[in-house]
Amino acid sequence: MAMYEYRTETLTDFSKKKNRLAYEKALKQVRDDYGKTYPLIINGKPVTTKKTYSSENPANHEEIIGEICQASIKEADEAMESALLAFETWKKTSPQVRADVLFKAANIMRRKRMYMNALMTLEAGKPWIEADGDVAEAIDFLEYYGRQMLKMDRIDDEVQSREHVERNEYRYIPLGVGAIITPWNFPTAILTGMTSAAVVSGNTVLLKPARTTQIIAYNFVKIMEEAGLPAGVINFIPGRGSEVGDYMVKHPKTRFVSFTGSKAVGQTIYENAAKVRKGQIWLKRVITEMGGKDGILVDDDCDTNLAARSIVTSAFGFSGQKCSACSRAIIHEDVYDEVMEKVLEKTSAIQLGKTEDYNNKMGPVNSKEAFDKITEYIDIGKKEATLAAGGDADDTLGYFIQPTIFAGCKADDRIMKEEIFGPVLSVTKVNSFEEGLKIINDTEYGLTGSIISNNRAHIEKAREDFHVGNLYVNRKCTGAIVGYQPFGGFNMSGTDSKAGGPDYLTLHMQGKSICEQL
Repeated sequence: MAMYEYRTETLTDFSKKKNRLAYEKALKQVRDDYGKTYPLIINGKPVTTKKTYSSENPANHEEIIGEICQASIKEADEAMESALLAFETWKKTSPQVRADVLFKAANIMRRKRMYMNALMTLEAGKPWIEADGDVAEAIDFLEYYGRQMLKMDRIDDEVQSREHVERNEYRYIPLGVGAIITPWNFPTAILTGMTSAAVVSGNTVLLKPARTTQIIAYNFVKIMEEAGLPAGVINFIPGRGSEVGDYMVKHPKTRFVSFTGSKAVGQTIYENAAKVRKGQIWLKRVITEMGGKDGILVDDDCDTNLAARSIVTSAFGFSGQKCSACSRAIIHEDVYDEVMEKVLEKTSAIQLGKTEDYNNKMGPVNSKEAFDKITEYIDIGKKEATLAAGGDADDTLGYFIQPTIFAGCKADDRIMKEEIFGPVLSVTKVNSFEEGLKIINDTEYGLTGSIISNNRAHIEKAREDFHVGNLYVNRKCTGAIVGYQPFGGFNMSGTDSKAGGPDYLTLHMQGKSICEQL
């Protein structure tokens, strides 16, 4: 099949009036859909339940976007039976057909892009540019994984046969039914990437999205249906993690678990999946991405403007609610004052408010739970270090927290060690590159990080010794691009999987070697 070369999706240019008007129109369309009740989807059919969840706008928690039916063990069990049945035919569907579903879904998502953007602005609190980038990344995942599947279908070229003796084949086959448990911070991109990777590899799935972004997840499933995905391949079962999620992970027929979220939940999933249950005939595979405590290391020989811009963009984009966000800045003493002055200046210019207004580049945090956790850490920070900026929070109407910076932090402070997942930056001063690198690596995580330096020897040392899955040189530490910077970290950041990379689909399959004697 002829296929054009993979290219990343172009971001929307909001300097053009027509694009701003289109976004505003989409916001109105989303609001016109307020009040709807969204069902589960099991075996391609809508399933309603008495128990529902009210999805709110985090910028105005009195504004209810819709009601989503919630699955219980009963519906989760029906979804498992549906997925098991669908797997028998989907696993034998050609990789080309499976890839075509992804390519079709990418085109549908392009047509619905503004609506999906606006939905994220209202349900997830994403600023326009962040929401648009989220949808663009989702499209990238669909296009990239579709091509990767076609490439892997030709893996036979990698094994040898012996002339006049035997013919050898090597093929990848799907695993089975997967439990897909997705996060709220990239509710379209990560959900699309995790789910489409499993599906294009020939698996069927039970999809449990994050609690606060379930309407976004529902819209994704409808796009996949419209693209021609057969009934039962994706079964949409939103519900409580402690009930439905736990059921999915422990079920003996679950073949693999794919999870993105907190370290605490990821550890529990890993432990529960490792136990072999009655009737289970395999060891479950687990794919996790569990966050980070990411740092930017600023060397003495550097572009201080670049350093300040990289720190502020990485720390406060989407209110710091990214597993790749910069939550630590380690700055050489020779440039510390200059960089900090520029960081504080750029931070003070951030306009905080409802993200449906394009001019507000930073919005609310995701939920009351997130608000409470972040403000607790701000209180801890006030005791451990010096409050240099922000620190105020207000949840009267929405969950708004000012971009907050703590200076004079010590390496062993809690705000330097623990993931906060909000707009809180901890800054420390070091007297050498070596000391800075030691502090950078003094964490149980290892997801992303940046070095800002003009010193080639230090850059090369960072390549070797800066222990993260995604290292950036002279740029921000957020914004990995599908197919260009495969994303995933070390240590407690997860299972070292690389989303958007050439080996990600193999985590959802197993190799089968076939030898026929001639």
